[in-house]
Amino acid sequence: MASPETGVLVARARALAVLRVRGAALAVALLPAAVAVVLLVGGATGRLGTDGGWAVARWTAGGLTVLSLLLAALVSAVVARARPALSPSVPIAEEAAPDLYRLVRDLADRLDVPAPSAIALTPDCDSWLEDRTHRAHAPPRPDRRAGRPAPEAPVLVIGSPFLWWMRVAELRALLAPVVAGTGPSADPDIAAARRFLRGLDAAVAVAAQARGLLRALPLCFVGRVARLLLRAAREHATLMERGVAAAASERAQGVDYGLRLVAQEQVGLAYAGWDRLLTRVALPAWRMGRWPSRLDAGVVSALTELSRRDRLAEGFASRLGERPACDLLEEPGVVDRAASLLAARLFHGGPAAAGPGWSPVGWQQYPQEIVDRKWRLEAARLHRVLDELPLAGPDPDRAAPEPPRPPDRPAVPADAPDAGPAPRPAVPRLTYAGARAHTPAAHHPGSLPEALGPGRAGRTPAAGEATASPSSATGPTLARVIDRLARDTRAGDLLAARLGAEVAREEREEAARQAAHCRSAPPAADTSWGEGPVDGGLPLFPLQPPRTARELLADHVTAMVCCAAVDTAGAAPGLDWLDGPALLVDGTRRADLGHPVLSLVDEGDAEPLRGWLHRVGVRPEKPVRLA
Repeated sequence: MASPETGVLVARARALAVLRVRGAALAVALLPAAVAVVLLVGGATGRLGTDGGWAVARWTAGGLTVLSLLLAALVSAVVARARPALSPSVPIAEEAAPDLYRLVRDLADRLDVPAPSAIALTPDCDSWLEDRTHRAHAPPRPDRRAGRPAPEAPVLVIGSPFLWWMRVAELRALLAPVVAGTGPSADPDIAAARRFLRGLDAAVAVAAQARGLLRALPLCFVGRVARLLLRAAREHATLMERGVAAAASERAQGVDYGLRLVAQEQVGLAYAGWDRLLTRVALPAWRMGRWPSRLDAGVVSALTELSRRDRLAEGFASRLGERPACDLLEEPGVVDRAASLLAARLFHGGPAAAGPGWSPVGWQQYPQEIVDRKWRLEAARLHRVLDELPLAGPDPDRAAPEPPRPPDRPAVPADAPDAGPAPRPAVPRLTYAGARAHTPAAHHPGSLPEALGPGRAGRTPAAGEATASPSSATGPTLARVIDRLARDTRAGDLLAARLGAEVAREEREEAARQAAHCRSAPPAADTSWGEGPVDGGLPLFPLQPPRTARELLADHVTAMVCCAAVDTAGAAPGLDWLDGPALLVDGTRRADLGHPVLSLVDEGDAEPLRGWLHRVGVRPEKPVRLA
């Protein structure tokens, strides 16, 4: 088995190779200057001629020297001044987590390595060391043993889900190989090589973002040189990092080795639960302008539920009686809130602080404020798009009397040509919950405008379109949706396509609003992203690919069914920690709705869904309340 010193020696040798690439680049830049000096000295001593070709050579060498020195200075200045990207994180001051800092320092003492300079949290299931000395510009600490300045220790970045799910002993074992990496990081040659590579990488990013001809031309040259140097040093840098990782792993072998194996199993479980929590629970809230403020606390519930369902995870929940690692924080709730906001920005985008249209939500309020509102918003969108579809074929309710029109506009015959959008009536629009109507002022703040049935006031039927059914005069019903999808084979495809276009348009508008808010709003005082706010272009890590049109239609029909179940069958919105929004009937989650809905959407077969509604006691002919 190799010793840690062997890995450090390998890493140091590769670091010197990287620095030799830097020295070769400097030599190429100084080569014209060396030629010019030789020509000038030769002319001054009489060994070379002073006229004719020698004079032209001296002037040419002098011009190339000036040009190469200017270009070298430009590249050096950009590489030195460029600010490499930092991982967005929540900094943890020592006063906010003295026990956590004490654990890390004790671990560094056991490993005989320098302690990390600071600790930060990231909303991800990973931990690493990050050098941030290029931001601080702090003078290096003198190393008395080496007689040369030693670089500042890197920052320890810890995944926030680990603190809430793992126990204190498991966290210490998990961090042992990470903290051991501060030993090789303290080597001056390795630190210099890493600093050179980070500068080149930052210079490439600066060149790619250059705007304007005067900036783009010189920075384009800098970017080409930086990419050339990175290619030349790529293999050496890879082997250097492998040597550092090997040295850190070998040094950590003697610290909690058996417990580290258990901790690694917890890492896989934490990642699975964290991913489900983000995609199934947090994402629906983010899309509505709300962000769950206790994501890390929620991951404990999600992982506990996962360990209950998954046979391979049996027994993991029994560890919850031990001390959790989040007890090492003085105020876990404050840290969880900051990490939750950062997760919302990284994985979805949005402002850096709470405000209008971007507010936190607690787990107790999640079913009513997120699940119920999500269903009703999607049901309203479904009826709004359904209103705009022309009816194909005869309508069984066509003979019914037409709903009364508002007195401020004359009636329009059904066979009249389409005259464009109708003016908005001067009467308040209503939504329906059973037989009781509510005005828009009674809605939840920030909710979208409600959608009425196809016979809503102020709507002009298009040419060739049948009149609305009488049920639409009393409010939107689930029966109308089922009948339309089951009766018209083309309605499903057309409805899915228009729903996809509507959702895409709303998401573009929301993204534009968030981008404008991020540009105009000042950075939040309680959330830090390294040494400053994150630039635009969020989210950095999109969670899910765009949903297909059929998936959107199935989601909207499901939402309509859930609204009808809540309004007519006494059901209630609920939260499943792994699957997100859930329908509760008599306090029990109903997970058997997917197949009947897909039968209706994909095949036009409404019988499975009608049977499900009958068993639950849902009355599809009754109007439902929309958002």
